Parts: sequence; structure tokens; C-alpha cells
Amino acid sequence: MNVYADNAATTRMSQTALDAVRDCMENTWGNPSSLYETGQKAKTALEQARERVAAALNALPGEILFTSGGSEADNQAIRGAAALGKAKGKTHIISTTIEHHAVLHTLKRLEREGFTVTLLPVDAEGLVTARQVAEAIRDDTCLVTVMYANNEIGTVEPIAEIGAVCRERGVLFHTDAVQAAGHLPVDVKADNVDLLSLSGHKFHGPKGVGALYVRRGVRIPPLIEGGSQERGKRAGTENLPGIVGMAAALSEAVERLPEETARLTGMRDALIAGLSEIPYGVLNGARTNRLPGSVSFCFEAIEGESIILLLDDLGISVSSGSACTSGSLDPSHVLLAIGRPHEIAHGSVRITLGAYNDASQVPYIVDSVKAVVERLRNMSPVWRDLNEGKRQHVIPA
Repeated sequence: MNVYADNAATTRMSQTALDAVRDCMENTWGNPSSLYETGQKAKTALEQARERVAAALNALPGEILFTSGGSEADNQAIRGAAALGKAKGKTHIISTTIEHHAVLHTLKRLEREGFTVTLLPVDAEGLVTARQVAEAIRDDTCLVTVMYANNEIGTVEPIAEIGAVCRERGVLFHTDAVQAAGHLPVDVKADNVDLLSLSGHKFHGPKGVGALYVRRGVRIPPLIEGGSQERGKRAGTENLPGIVGMAAALSEAVERLPEETARLTGMRDALIAGLSEIPYGVLNGARTNRLPGSVSFCFEAIEGESIILLLDDLGISVSSGSACTSGSLDPSHVLLAIGRPHEIAHGSVRITLGAYNDASQVPYIVDSVKAVVERLRNMSPVWRDLNEGKRQHVIPA
């Protein structure tokens, strides 16, 4: 059996998205900035896609800016808000310790440019509270950026409550919703969001395309200069096939959200129940307040990379954390932030389900992980020392 279970890294394009991309490339291939008929036909397709993305977020079409993906959207939102703040003498930014590196690395760059950054700690489930945010806001705070749902452990943050605090205090609020869009009911108005990032390939759309929601009245500067596209906010000829495919995928995901949430939640909970039977293993993140298809575990006395490779031999594709840091030998900053010791954080596995997974795959995943963990532990001198009492277990039995 072949099982792709790394949907937090990327997703297989849906047939709806594929059809939309193909039709656009064949029939709407003009430049949307051109004034003649072929260009205007492309312009119409572009604006229709903008309307579809806006509708999925309960936004206005004019509040949607197309980008190359979530990382660019994060960069533009954060750097743009920072520029607005600096112009008013406000150079303090609040975020959390578990953000995606597209956020954390951008904040590091801003620190080198003179900004002050407060990274709020999270609890053992990966949650930050609105109260923490309220207590951290200062007179010179220009931006709060908190991810909607974590890409490694799946925990969903209290975005609406945090947004309400920011709105009351007059501070811009950005959320990285790359893992949430298409998987959770995202409503920028109800969530009190000023800026929101998403990426097409996380909800069965194409790669290389994303969007940034910018609330009307928030005038952030462009990140990429050179043209008047996207109302002067993002230069470069729009990736129209990608945009059209992303809009089709997002609309489809939102339409199917209730039934897909119920289906994936059932599979997720079955996975958690099965993997919880493995001794000296621990679930990462909240047990229920998590993305419908997201499961993350740490297992004592083994390396996550070894689990991945052996599961791959069995036809199962999973990861040990963020795909953006898969080449790093360092333990996950997210797992360290929720209190996992270094040696435990190295033994993590992330299983994320999507539209092309079904319930019949769950027992195979569980049985395979159990077999792989047992095999690796039988080979491990650390496991032998633990069994012989020469070392103390870190994870409860």
C-alpha cells in the first residue's frame, strides 16, 4: 500500500485545480495588464479568481493581493507593517516562539534593522493566549503576528481573541494562515485580522502561488518593486494559471469543509489512539484543538529521520517536522518550545492527512509505525540502557 501522509508539506493537486490551470493555460494565456482583448480576457479571469479567494475568507476582492506563496506573503505583511510602524516611531513587534521560519527569520532581519521583537512562550500544547498578547503590547508596538495553526504540531491558536485585543489597542494583527486556509473556517472579519497569509499548495492547489489579505485602509508598501500589478503592491506579471488554480482549489475546499473536517477528524483521532499504544511515546500539541488531519508524536530512544526512511520503504510518506527545515540536523524549535528535551525532539514523526487519504490507510500506518519503532529500538543502545535501568526514561510509559 502506498500512503502519502505529509499533506502539511504539500498536497496533491485536486482535479478541479488541475482542470482550472489547464484551461487557463490553453485559453486565457494573455497578460492581464494588456489593453487588447486577449489581455482583458486574462484580466477578467484574474479578477474572478480574486473574488473567489475573497469570498472564501469573507473579505473584499480589493483586499486580496496575489503572491508567489506563503513565505512571500509573510514577508510582505511583516515588513510592510514594520515600515508603517517605523514611520510613526513604533518599532516593537510581538510574535511567538513556534512561528514558521518565514516569520521568525523576517523578525530576525528586522531586529538587525533596529526593531525590538518579543517572542511569547507557548504552553505544553503549543498555545499562546490573548492575555499574553495584551500584557506584551507596549506604546511602541506596531505589529502582532501569530500563526493560525502550527505546521508541525497542528495546534490551533485563539486568533479571534488575539485579534480583538489588537484591534482594541490599535495594533496591526497578522496571522500566517498557511496551514489553516482550506482546512478551518477562516473569516477575516470575525477573526479581527488585518493581514493574513495563505499558500495554494497546502489545500490541493498549485505550488508557487499564494495570497495576502490586507484589510482595507492598511496601506503597506510593496516588497517587490518594478510594475503596477496588484494595484502597485506587488510588481511582476501575475502567475495567472496558478492563481486561477489556487482560487478553484480554495473554493472547493471551503465548500467541502464541514464533511471533510468530520472525515479527517475521525481518521486523525484513530491515528492518535493507535499510536498512543506505543510505550514511551507522546502526542505533540493539543489533543482536540488541532487541525483535522494533523498528528505529531515523539518516541523515546529513536531518531525521527530513521522512522521516515523505514516508513518510506513500506510505502508511507511522512515527515519529522517542517518541510522547510528537513535538511537541518537541529531539533525542531517548535518541539523545544513546548518543552520536549533535545533527545526526545529528535524522535518525532508528523503524519498529516488530506483529501486523498481514506480510513482504510489508518490501520496500515499505525501497524507500520509500531513495527518500525520496535525495530529501531531493538537496534538502539540507548533503548537497551533504558531497559536495563542504566538511564531514566524521559517519557512516561
